[in-house]
Amino acid sequence: MNSTLQYDFQPGHLANSEPNKYQSGDLRREEMILNMGPQHPSTHGVLRLEVITDGEVVVDVIPHIGYLHRCFEKHAEALPFNQIIPYVDRMDYVAAMNSEHAFVMGVERMLGIEHEIPKRVEYIRVLVAELNRLASHFIAIGTYALDIGAYTPFLWLMRDREHILRLLEWVSGARMLYNYIWIGGLFYDLPVDFEERCAEFVTYLKPKLTELQQLVIENKIFVLRTANVGVLPLATAINFGCSGPVLRGAGLRYDLRRVDGYSVYPDLDFEIPIGKGEVGTVGDCWDRNWVRVAECTESVKIIEQCLEKLTKEHTRTRTFDPQAMVPKKIRPKAMDFYMRAENPKGELGYFFRTDGRSDVPMRCKARACSFHNLSVIGEISRGGLLADLVAVIGSLDVVMGEVDR
Repeated sequence: MNSTLQYDFQPGHLANSEPNKYQSGDLRREEMILNMGPQHPSTHGVLRLEVITDGEVVVDVIPHIGYLHRCFEKHAEALPFNQIIPYVDRMDYVAAMNSEHAFVMGVERMLGIEHEIPKRVEYIRVLVAELNRLASHFIAIGTYALDIGAYTPFLWLMRDREHILRLLEWVSGARMLYNYIWIGGLFYDLPVDFEERCAEFVTYLKPKLTELQQLVIENKIFVLRTANVGVLPLATAINFGCSGPVLRGAGLRYDLRRVDGYSVYPDLDFEIPIGKGEVGTVGDCWDRNWVRVAECTESVKIIEQCLEKLTKEHTRTRTFDPQAMVPKKIRPKAMDFYMRAENPKGELGYFFRTDGRSDVPMRCKARACSFHNLSVIGEISRGGLLADLVAVIGSLDVVMGEVDR
Protein backbone atom coordinates (compact mmCIF):
# COMPACT_ATOMS: atom_id res chain seq x y z
CA MET A 1 0.00 0.00 0.00
CA ASN A 2 1.27 3.43 -0.92
CA SER A 3 2.14 5.22 2.32
CA THR A 4 1.76 8.62 0.64
CA LEU A 5 -1.92 8.08 -0.17
CA GLN A 6 -3.99 11.02 1.13
CA TYR A 7 -7.71 11.50 1.50
CA ASP A 8 -9.47 14.77 0.72
CA PHE A 9 -12.64 13.99 2.68
CA GLN A 10 -13.32 16.36 5.57
CA PRO A 11 -16.31 15.52 7.78
CA GLY A 12 -18.74 18.39 7.90
CA HIS A 13 -17.30 20.24 4.92
CA LEU A 14 -19.80 21.83 2.55
CA ALA A 15 -20.13 19.28 -0.24
CA ASN A 16 -20.66 21.74 -3.10
CA SER A 17 -18.25 24.46 -2.03
CA GLU A 18 -15.33 25.29 -4.29
CA PRO A 19 -11.78 25.21 -2.90
CA ASN A 20 -10.75 28.65 -1.70
CA LYS A 21 -7.32 30.13 -1.19
CA TYR A 22 -7.29 29.06 2.46
CA GLN A 23 -7.91 25.38 1.64
CA SER A 24 -5.18 25.45 -1.02
CA GLY A 25 -2.70 26.92 1.44
CA ASP A 26 -2.51 30.31 -0.28
CA LEU A 27 -2.22 32.33 2.93
CA ARG A 28 -0.26 35.50 3.46
CA ARG A 29 2.76 35.14 5.70
CA GLU A 30 1.13 36.81 8.70
CA GLU A 31 -2.17 34.86 8.43
CA MET A 32 -3.06 31.61 10.11
CA ILE A 33 -6.02 29.23 10.26
CA LEU A 34 -7.78 28.72 13.57
CA ASN A 35 -10.40 25.97 13.91
CA MET A 36 -13.27 26.81 16.25
CA GLY A 37 -15.60 23.91 16.99
CA PRO A 38 -17.36 21.60 16.43
CA GLN A 39 -16.82 20.81 20.13
CA HIS A 40 -16.44 24.44 21.17
CA PRO A 41 -19.29 25.42 23.54
CA SER A 42 -19.73 28.93 22.15
CA THR A 43 -20.54 27.65 18.64
CA HIS A 44 -23.97 26.67 20.02
CA GLY A 45 -23.95 23.20 18.55
CA VAL A 46 -21.80 21.03 16.37
CA LEU A 47 -20.65 23.87 14.13
CA ARG A 48 -17.08 24.17 12.90
CA LEU A 49 -15.75 27.60 11.99
CA GLU A 50 -12.57 27.91 9.97
CA VAL A 51 -11.27 31.29 11.08
CA ILE A 52 -8.54 33.07 9.13
CA THR A 53 -6.76 35.51 11.41
CA ASP A 54 -4.12 38.18 11.09
CA GLY A 55 -2.99 38.46 14.68
CA GLU A 56 -6.15 39.31 16.63
CA VAL A 57 -8.04 40.52 13.55
CA VAL A 58 -10.48 38.23 11.73
CA VAL A 59 -9.74 38.09 8.00
CA ASP A 60 -12.49 35.60 7.12
CA VAL A 61 -14.82 33.05 8.69
CA ILE A 62 -15.84 29.91 6.79
CA PRO A 63 -18.62 27.83 8.43
CA HIS A 64 -18.49 24.05 7.98
CA ILE A 65 -21.79 22.29 8.60
CA GLY A 66 -23.13 18.75 8.39
CA TYR A 67 -22.06 17.30 11.74
CA LEU A 68 -25.64 16.87 13.01
CA HIS A 69 -27.62 14.84 10.47
CA ARG A 70 -31.38 15.10 11.07
CA CYS A 71 -32.31 13.87 7.55
CA PHE A 72 -35.71 15.50 8.00
CA GLU A 73 -36.42 16.00 4.30
CA LYS A 74 -35.65 12.38 3.35
CA HIS A 75 -37.66 11.05 6.28
CA ALA A 76 -40.59 13.24 5.22
CA GLU A 77 -40.56 11.78 1.70
CA ALA A 78 -41.14 8.29 3.11
CA LEU A 79 -43.99 9.05 5.56
CA PRO A 80 -47.63 10.18 5.39
CA PHE A 81 -48.13 13.86 6.24
CA ASN A 82 -49.57 13.20 9.69
CA GLN A 83 -46.57 11.05 10.68
CA ILE A 84 -44.02 13.74 9.73
CA ILE A 85 -44.85 16.01 12.68
CA PRO A 86 -42.56 14.23 15.22
CA TYR A 87 -39.66 14.76 12.81
CA VAL A 88 -40.55 18.46 12.50
CA ASP A 89 -39.98 18.78 16.26
CA ARG A 90 -36.41 17.60 15.93
CA MET A 91 -35.17 20.40 13.68
CA ASP A 92 -35.43 23.47 15.90
CA TYR A 93 -35.78 21.43 19.07
CA VAL A 94 -36.01 24.50 21.33
CA ALA A 95 -39.05 25.83 19.42
CA ALA A 96 -40.89 22.66 18.42
CA MET A 97 -44.41 24.11 18.80
CA ASN A 98 -43.65 26.92 16.35
CA SER A 99 -42.23 24.46 13.82
CA GLU A 100 -45.29 22.22 14.14
CA HIS A 101 -47.59 25.21 13.68
CA ALA A 102 -45.95 26.18 10.37
CA PHE A 103 -45.96 22.62 9.01
CA VAL A 104 -49.56 21.92 9.98
CA MET A 105 -50.84 25.17 8.46
CA GLY A 106 -49.07 24.32 5.20
CA VAL A 107 -50.80 20.95 4.92
CA GLU A 108 -54.17 22.45 5.89
CA ARG A 109 -53.89 25.07 3.17
CA MET A 110 -53.02 22.40 0.63
CA LEU A 111 -56.13 20.48 1.65
CA GLY A 112 -58.26 23.63 1.64
CA ILE A 113 -59.47 23.18 5.24
CA GLU A 114 -57.66 26.09 6.90
CA HIS A 115 -60.90 28.09 7.34
CA GLU A 116 -62.68 25.11 8.88
CA ILE A 117 -60.37 24.90 11.90
CA PRO A 118 -62.28 25.85 15.10
CA LYS A 119 -61.33 29.19 16.64
CA ARG A 120 -60.54 27.56 19.96
CA VAL A 121 -57.99 25.33 18.24
CA GLU A 122 -56.39 28.35 16.59
CA TYR A 123 -56.12 30.28 19.85
CA ILE A 124 -54.61 27.28 21.64
CA ARG A 125 -52.06 26.90 18.83
CA VAL A 126 -51.03 30.54 19.10
CA LEU A 127 -50.94 30.31 22.91
CA VAL A 128 -48.54 27.34 22.99
CA ALA A 129 -46.48 28.76 20.10
CA GLU A 130 -45.94 32.04 21.94
CA LEU A 131 -45.04 30.20 25.14
CA ASN A 132 -42.46 28.29 23.11
CA ARG A 133 -41.23 31.55 21.56
CA LEU A 134 -40.55 32.82 25.08
CA ALA A 135 -38.67 29.63 25.96
CA SER A 136 -36.58 29.88 22.77
CA HIS A 137 -35.69 33.54 23.37
CA PHE A 138 -34.79 32.77 26.99
CA ILE A 139 -32.22 30.26 25.77
CA ALA A 140 -30.90 32.73 23.18
CA ILE A 141 -30.53 35.60 25.66
CA GLY A 142 -29.31 33.47 28.57
CA THR A 143 -26.64 31.58 26.65
CA TYR A 144 -25.56 34.81 24.95
CA ALA A 145 -24.98 36.45 28.31
CA LEU A 146 -23.05 33.32 29.34
CA ASP A 147 -20.91 33.54 26.19
CA ILE A 148 -19.71 37.00 27.04
CA GLY A 149 -19.12 36.34 30.72
CA ALA A 150 -22.37 36.96 32.64
CA TYR A 151 -23.56 33.92 34.56
CA THR A 152 -26.50 35.24 36.58
CA PRO A 153 -28.85 36.02 33.63
CA PHE A 154 -28.43 32.47 32.36
CA LEU A 155 -29.53 30.99 35.69
CA TRP A 156 -32.49 33.36 35.99
CA LEU A 157 -33.71 32.67 32.46
CA MET A 158 -33.34 28.90 32.79
CA ARG A 159 -35.40 29.13 36.00
CA ASP A 160 -38.21 30.98 34.19
CA ARG A 161 -37.96 28.77 31.12
CA GLU A 162 -38.54 25.76 33.35
CA HIS A 163 -42.00 27.13 34.22
CA ILE A 164 -42.82 27.28 30.50
CA LEU A 165 -41.58 23.76 29.86
CA ARG A 166 -43.74 22.46 32.69
CA LEU A 167 -46.80 24.16 31.20
CA LEU A 168 -46.07 22.70 27.76
CA GLU A 169 -45.43 19.29 29.29
CA TRP A 170 -48.75 19.53 31.11
CA VAL A 171 -50.63 20.24 27.90
CA SER A 172 -48.80 17.80 25.60
CA GLY A 173 -47.21 15.11 27.77
CA ALA A 174 -43.70 15.82 26.44
CA ARG A 175 -40.98 18.14 27.66
CA MET A 176 -39.38 19.34 24.41
CA LEU A 177 -40.58 17.33 21.39
CA TYR A 178 -44.34 17.68 21.60
CA ASN A 179 -46.25 16.28 18.59
CA TYR A 180 -49.14 18.37 19.95
CA ILE A 181 -50.38 20.42 16.97
CA TRP A 182 -52.00 18.04 14.51
CA ILE A 183 -53.24 18.55 10.96
CA GLY A 184 -56.83 19.73 11.42
CA GLY A 185 -56.67 20.11 15.19
CA LEU A 186 -54.75 19.24 18.33
CA PHE A 187 -53.66 16.12 20.18
CA TYR A 188 -55.76 17.16 23.16
CA ASP A 189 -57.62 20.15 24.59
CA LEU A 190 -56.07 22.27 27.33
CA PRO A 191 -56.11 20.55 30.74
CA VAL A 192 -58.55 21.75 33.39
CA ASP A 193 -57.31 24.95 35.09
CA PHE A 194 -54.54 25.39 32.49
CA GLU A 195 -55.71 28.91 31.63
CA GLU A 196 -55.62 29.95 35.30
CA ARG A 197 -52.13 28.52 35.84
CA CYS A 198 -50.87 30.17 32.66
CA ALA A 199 -52.33 33.53 33.75
CA GLU A 200 -50.51 33.17 37.09
CA PHE A 201 -47.27 32.55 35.20
CA VAL A 202 -47.80 35.70 33.10
CA THR A 203 -48.33 37.74 36.26
CA TYR A 204 -45.11 36.28 37.68
CA LEU A 205 -43.13 36.84 34.46
CA LYS A 206 -43.89 40.52 33.78
CA PRO A 207 -41.62 41.96 36.51
CA LYS A 208 -38.97 39.37 35.60
CA LEU A 209 -38.80 40.78 32.06
CA THR A 210 -38.24 44.24 33.54
CA GLU A 211 -35.39 42.79 35.62
CA LEU A 212 -33.98 41.16 32.49
CA GLN A 213 -33.97 44.49 30.70
CA GLN A 214 -32.07 46.10 33.56
CA LEU A 215 -29.73 43.18 34.25
CA VAL A 216 -28.65 42.52 30.68
CA ILE A 217 -29.74 44.96 28.00
CA GLU A 218 -29.13 48.15 29.99
CA ASN A 219 -26.02 46.83 31.73
CA LYS A 220 -23.04 49.06 30.97
CA ILE A 221 -20.63 46.14 30.51
CA PHE A 222 -23.09 44.37 28.19
CA VAL A 223 -23.55 47.53 26.13
CA LEU A 224 -19.80 48.08 25.78
CA ARG A 225 -19.33 44.43 24.80
CA THR A 226 -22.03 44.32 22.11
CA ALA A 227 -22.53 47.86 20.71
CA ASN A 228 -20.93 48.37 17.27
CA VAL A 229 -19.92 44.68 17.17
CA GLY A 230 -21.02 42.43 14.30
CA VAL A 231 -22.85 45.20 12.48
CA LEU A 232 -25.21 43.79 9.83
CA PRO A 233 -26.32 46.36 7.21
CA LEU A 234 -29.94 46.00 6.14
CA ALA A 235 -29.08 45.45 2.47
CA THR A 236 -26.72 42.61 3.40
CA ALA A 237 -29.34 41.02 5.65
CA ILE A 238 -31.87 41.04 2.82
CA ASN A 239 -29.40 39.72 0.24
CA PHE A 240 -28.47 36.78 2.47
CA GLY A 241 -32.09 35.90 3.24
CA CYS A 242 -31.84 36.72 6.95
CA SER A 243 -35.08 36.88 8.90
CA GLY A 244 -36.45 37.07 12.43
CA PRO A 245 -34.61 39.11 15.09
CA VAL A 246 -31.48 39.14 12.90
CA LEU A 247 -33.35 41.00 10.14
CA ARG A 248 -35.46 43.14 12.47
CA GLY A 249 -32.35 44.02 14.44
CA ALA A 250 -31.02 45.52 11.19
CA GLY A 251 -33.97 47.91 11.15
CA LEU A 252 -36.67 46.28 8.96
CA ARG A 253 -40.13 45.86 10.50
CA TYR A 254 -40.84 42.50 8.87
CA ASP A 255 -42.70 39.81 10.79
CA LEU A 256 -44.73 37.12 9.03
CA ARG A 257 -47.32 37.19 11.80
CA ARG A 258 -48.21 40.63 10.44
CA VAL A 259 -47.09 40.35 6.80
CA ASP A 260 -48.96 37.09 6.06
CA GLY A 261 -51.52 37.40 8.85
CA TYR A 262 -51.94 33.66 9.40
CA SER A 263 -53.97 31.88 12.07
CA VAL A 264 -55.61 34.35 14.50
CA TYR A 265 -52.68 36.79 14.61
CA PRO A 266 -54.64 39.48 12.67
CA ASP A 267 -57.13 39.56 15.59
CA LEU A 268 -54.41 40.17 18.18
CA ASP A 269 -52.73 43.42 19.21
CA PHE A 270 -48.93 43.40 19.39
CA GLU A 271 -45.97 45.43 18.14
CA ILE A 272 -42.98 44.44 15.99
CA PRO A 273 -39.76 45.70 17.65
CA ILE A 274 -36.86 46.69 15.40
CA GLY A 275 -33.28 47.74 16.01
CA LYS A 276 -32.74 51.50 16.09
CA GLY A 277 -29.09 51.82 17.03
CA GLU A 278 -29.84 53.39 20.40
CA VAL A 279 -26.41 52.59 21.85
CA GLY A 280 -24.39 51.96 18.69
CA THR A 281 -24.86 51.22 15.00
CA VAL A 282 -28.16 49.81 13.71
CA GLY A 283 -27.86 46.06 13.23
CA ASP A 284 -25.17 45.33 15.82
CA CYS A 285 -25.15 42.55 18.42
CA TRP A 286 -26.88 44.77 20.97
CA ASP A 287 -29.79 45.51 18.62
CA ARG A 288 -30.36 41.83 17.89
CA ASN A 289 -30.53 41.00 21.59
CA TRP A 290 -32.70 44.02 22.39
CA VAL A 291 -35.20 42.86 19.76
CA ARG A 292 -35.42 39.43 21.40
CA VAL A 293 -36.04 40.91 24.84
CA ALA A 294 -38.68 43.27 23.42
CA GLU A 295 -40.34 40.37 21.60
CA CYS A 296 -40.69 38.55 24.92
CA THR A 297 -42.86 41.40 26.17
CA GLU A 298 -44.96 41.27 23.00
CA SER A 299 -45.39 37.50 23.34
CA VAL A 300 -46.71 38.02 26.85
CA LYS A 301 -49.31 40.43 25.41
CA ILE A 302 -50.35 37.81 22.85
CA ILE A 303 -50.61 35.11 25.53
CA GLU A 304 -52.84 37.35 27.66
CA GLN A 305 -55.17 38.00 24.73
CA CYS A 306 -55.35 34.29 23.88
CA LEU A 307 -56.18 33.45 27.49
CA GLU A 308 -58.93 36.07 27.46
CA LYS A 309 -60.42 34.56 24.30
CA LEU A 310 -60.14 31.00 25.58
CA THR A 311 -61.84 31.71 28.91
CA LYS A 312 -64.93 33.21 27.27
CA GLU A 313 -68.00 31.01 27.61
CA HIS A 314 -68.62 30.59 23.87
CA THR A 315 -65.15 29.16 23.21
CA ARG A 316 -65.16 26.44 25.87
CA THR A 317 -67.85 23.79 25.82
CA ARG A 318 -67.96 20.30 27.27
CA THR A 319 -68.55 18.87 23.79
CA PHE A 320 -65.47 20.47 22.23
CA ASP A 321 -63.42 17.91 20.29
CA PRO A 322 -59.95 19.16 19.26
CA GLN A 323 -59.69 16.28 16.75
CA ALA A 324 -63.06 16.83 15.07
CA MET A 325 -61.47 18.26 11.90
CA VAL A 326 -58.49 15.90 11.76
CA PRO A 327 -58.75 14.22 8.33
CA LYS A 328 -58.79 10.42 8.26
CA LYS A 329 -56.86 10.38 4.98
CA ILE A 330 -54.54 13.15 3.79
CA ARG A 331 -54.23 13.15 0.02
CA PRO A 332 -53.69 16.62 -1.50
CA LYS A 333 -54.11 17.33 -5.19
CA ALA A 334 -51.06 17.26 -7.43
CA MET A 335 -49.32 20.57 -6.81
CA ASP A 336 -46.25 22.44 -5.61
CA PHE A 337 -46.98 24.37 -2.43
CA TYR A 338 -45.01 26.56 -0.03
CA MET A 339 -46.06 27.73 3.42
CA ARG A 340 -44.07 29.96 5.76
CA ALA A 341 -44.47 31.19 9.32
CA GLU A 342 -42.57 33.25 11.88
CA ASN A 343 -40.36 30.98 13.96
CA PRO A 344 -38.53 32.54 16.96
CA LYS A 345 -35.41 32.61 14.77
CA GLY A 346 -37.06 33.84 11.57
CA GLU A 347 -38.92 32.60 8.51
CA LEU A 348 -39.52 28.86 8.63
CA GLY A 349 -40.99 27.53 5.40
CA TYR A 350 -42.06 24.17 4.01
CA PHE A 351 -42.23 23.27 0.32
CA PHE A 352 -44.34 20.28 -0.68
CA ARG A 353 -44.64 18.52 -4.02
CA THR A 354 -47.51 16.03 -4.29
CA ASP A 355 -48.70 13.74 -7.07
CA GLY A 356 -52.39 13.58 -6.10
CA ARG A 357 -52.31 9.80 -5.69
CA SER A 358 -50.43 9.27 -2.42
CA ASP A 359 -50.56 10.62 1.12
CA VAL A 360 -46.74 10.71 1.11
CA PRO A 361 -45.13 13.88 -0.34
CA MET A 362 -42.95 13.36 -3.42
CA ARG A 363 -40.71 16.17 -2.15
CA CYS A 364 -40.51 18.00 1.13
CA LYS A 365 -38.08 20.88 1.58
CA ALA A 366 -37.61 22.97 4.72
CA ARG A 367 -36.51 26.58 4.45
CA ALA A 368 -34.49 26.87 7.67
CA CYS A 369 -34.06 30.36 9.12
CA SER A 370 -30.94 29.36 11.08
CA PHE A 371 -29.23 28.29 7.85
CA HIS A 372 -29.67 31.70 6.23
CA ASN A 373 -28.81 33.61 9.41
CA LEU A 374 -25.61 31.59 9.80
CA SER A 375 -24.56 32.24 6.20
CA VAL A 376 -23.98 35.93 6.94
CA ILE A 377 -21.41 35.32 9.69
CA GLY A 378 -18.43 35.89 7.39
CA GLU A 379 -19.78 39.25 6.23
CA ILE A 380 -20.24 40.67 9.71
CA SER A 381 -17.07 39.21 11.26
CA ARG A 382 -14.41 40.36 8.79
CA GLY A 383 -12.22 43.07 10.18
CA GLY A 384 -13.38 42.51 13.74
CA LEU A 385 -11.42 41.14 16.66
CA LEU A 386 -11.17 37.43 17.30
CA ALA A 387 -12.55 37.99 20.81
CA ASP A 388 -15.71 39.48 19.26
CA LEU A 389 -16.40 36.41 17.10
CA VAL A 390 -18.01 34.60 20.04
CA ALA A 391 -20.33 37.58 20.55
CA VAL A 392 -21.26 37.54 16.86
CA ILE A 393 -22.06 33.82 16.79
CA GLY A 394 -24.33 34.02 19.83
CA SER A 395 -26.19 37.05 18.47
CA LEU A 396 -27.35 35.02 15.43
CA ASP A 397 -29.05 32.37 17.64
CA VAL A 398 -28.60 29.33 15.39
CA VAL A 399 -29.75 25.79 16.14
CA MET A 400 -27.76 23.21 14.25
CA GLY A 401 -30.58 20.67 14.14
CA GLU A 402 -32.34 23.07 11.78
CA VAL A 403 -29.21 23.91 9.76
CA ASP A 404 -28.31 20.23 9.21
CA ARG A 405 -31.88 19.21 8.47
